[in-house]
Amino acid sequence: MRSGKLRHRIDIESPSLVQDPATGEMLPGWTRTWENVPASFEPLSARDLIAAQAAQSAATARVVIRYRSGVVPTMRIIHRNEIYELKGPALPDPGSGLEYLTIMVGKGLNNG
Repeated sequence: MRSGKLRHRIDIESPSLVQDPATGEMLPGWTRTWENVPASFEPLSARDLIAAQAAQSAATARVVIRYRSGVVPTMRIIHRNEIYELKGPALPDPGSGLEYLTIMVGKGLNNG
């Protein structure tokens, strides 16, 4: 994948326990796993959305990043201050499987 296509920046967060500053109680929250990740962020076309809805998917965009291990469906992506949940596993490239990952995402209630 050419680096020029990765012109957007995203943050990837993982669910974790965070401490409430007022009470000290540990509460479910989110922690930044990777910041400023170069990515290609492409909203799905109308044709892609129709196909996704036919497959019972709520995906609204496709994100492509350079390969990194540890990207799992429980994570979420922040792009332009919007929260997107992962709609399934990150798919490796068909060649080596180690060049890039394609991630289908959707707007959701996964905001912690």
